[in-house]
Amino acid sequence: MVRVVRYVTKGGKDYFDEWLQDQDAETKARVQTRIDRIELGNFGDHKGVGDGVFELRIDCGPGYRVYYGLDNETLVILLCGGTKKQQARTINEPLIKCDSGMQGKASRSE
Repeated sequence: MVRVVRYVTKGGKDYFDEWLQDQDAETKARVQTRIDRIELGNFGDHKGVGDGVFELRIDCGPGYRVYYGLDNETLVILLCGGTKKQQARTINEPLIKCDSGMQGKASRSE
């Protein structure tokens, strides 16, 4: 089993949750399905984008992306989300978070 948590800054900001709450019901369901599959060890379509950050590629709508880091082999930390079109700009956010050592707290993904 893989444990999935959300990255929360020291100030309490959860970039992933903020992004997810802005999505429609279908997108939320598809993203949650991917998270559920990760917890079972099935990452599906994903790739590294640099500096310890990976993206889940979700084939619906504009091509959603969920960015995450691995703390160890059994812990995935969700950083933020975006679309294929926003990819170049969105990737910088999780890279900055990882560069800061991911010092924020992680909270359980539900």
